[in-house]
Amino acid sequence: MPEANADMDVDVLIVGGGPVGLTARVLLERWGVRTSLVEKRTELSPFPRSRLVNVRSMEIFRGLGLAVPVADAAFPPEYGRIRFRDTLSGDDFASAAIVGVRAPVPESPVTGAVTSQDRLEPLLLDAADAADAPVRFGVELVGLTEDVDGVVAHLLDRRRGEETRVRARYVLAADGAHSTVRRHLGIGTTGPGELARVTTVVFDADLSALAARQPAGVYFTAHGTFLPLYPEGGWSWLAPTPEDTGDTDWSALVSHAIGTDVDADVLRVQHWTMNAAVAERFRHGRTLLAGDAAHALPIMGGLGMNAGLADVHNLCWKLAGVLRGRAGPGLLDSYEAERLPVAHRTLRQAVANTKLGFEVQERRREQIRSGGGAVRGRVELPWSERYFAQLGLVLGVRYESGAVLPDGDGDGDGGCGDEGTDYLPSATPGRRMPHLWLAPGRSTLDACGEWFTVFAPEPARWEPSAGGPWPLRVEALPGEYADVCGLGPGGALLVRPDGHVAARWPAGPPTGTTLREALAAVTGRPAT
Repeated sequence: MPEANADMDVDVLIVGGGPVGLTARVLLERWGVRTSLVEKRTELSPFPRSRLVNVRSMEIFRGLGLAVPVADAAFPPEYGRIRFRDTLSGDDFASAAIVGVRAPVPESPVTGAVTSQDRLEPLLLDAADAADAPVRFGVELVGLTEDVDGVVAHLLDRRRGEETRVRARYVLAADGAHSTVRRHLGIGTTGPGELARVTTVVFDADLSALAARQPAGVYFTAHGTFLPLYPEGGWSWLAPTPEDTGDTDWSALVSHAIGTDVDADVLRVQHWTMNAAVAERFRHGRTLLAGDAAHALPIMGGLGMNAGLADVHNLCWKLAGVLRGRAGPGLLDSYEAERLPVAHRTLRQAVANTKLGFEVQERRREQIRSGGGAVRGRVELPWSERYFAQLGLVLGVRYESGAVLPDGDGDGDGGCGDEGTDYLPSATPGRRMPHLWLAPGRSTLDACGEWFTVFAPEPARWEPSAGGPWPLRVEALPGEYADVCGLGPGGALLVRPDGHVAARWPAGPPTGTTLREALAAVTGRPAT
């Protein structure tokens, strides 16, 4: 029997107020889903933490009307570069551009950004109506009880010592790598686990001339990694945590790594563990995991937060569809089927990034030690400059699940999408709809989002009413794009709200009920 006397009743309870949970709140509000978000911290994170909003995440923010404010708070595009040095004040011995951030790419209508999490979170917090989607800080989830109709979350406000209960149809857990929800549900993790123990030192120093002369979002040195925090100033330094942290002179260590006689005013010191793991499953009944709760990724390459944003972009339209009666409950099974393989693939890439980054730093330290001082000249890196061009991983994902229909011409690309640096735009079912300009300033990606969209060179053949009870938009696809999408003149693509192709018919609708049958199959709702 449902538990009575809950203090609040909502559609979705979001646990975790980082970028992933806050983005989920904005996405769900878009479909009129009632949410409540709880965060055990007493405020938004004061630490910079995540640094990179990649091109796919910026596409998601563009769909929410947030791309411009995110870019306005970020560094200029020239900071989309990684530099390798002996000390921060030294010369580059190698450099690599971050593709999709350093400059626009033709495969996307947006450019990624170098920004800090504590600049991003306030924008996300303000993007949803607090009256319709309340947020409670300082509130911790301490228990979950599930029945056939929903979940009752037991919450504790530690500042007030008050316990409350919220009844929700579903719970979205975005409460971090040490997820309370995941542990409560007994969901284990797989992967390498702990990779390193790291200390982050946030400091102020007059390094403006250095950053202006050779800007970068990340400076790898033989003595640790430097990150500029904000366009107006502020820095952080990351290095292995010493054995004895109690007597450490952090200011002296930072100054030594800078390599010049400069005073480093230390503001905060944080010790943390760099983990690498993926949850064994992303769903337990009516509770779904996203972000770091589902996959803890090393920071090298800036994949962690972005993978979490892709999680909720995949999940929230499905939750909204089920809650609004546009989809059957089975549609939620496709979330794990689609995102779990991507998480494992992303973990492999992030671990490889981390090992290679550590290798470069250690190799340089050995050269310095053997040479008795700084070694001049370039160092051969274990990757090319294209190593950080991870568009294949970011834009080339291919989903395989019941929410994707087999290709109309039987031609698939196999696997789960592109690998590594290379991205080849494709409209194969399961892939992200290629970015193509429909009009000045309007991308094919801009036409997606509310519900399903049909793209067709001859739209008159695909009437919206043929979709049956589902809201459907038919969009004219300029004929010159037909070949790119694998379509003949009468063909069409059915694209999901998250911008991924659900079905493709190269030659036209086989029958008058084609769209209705496809939508019923994808959403798991009978076409009645």
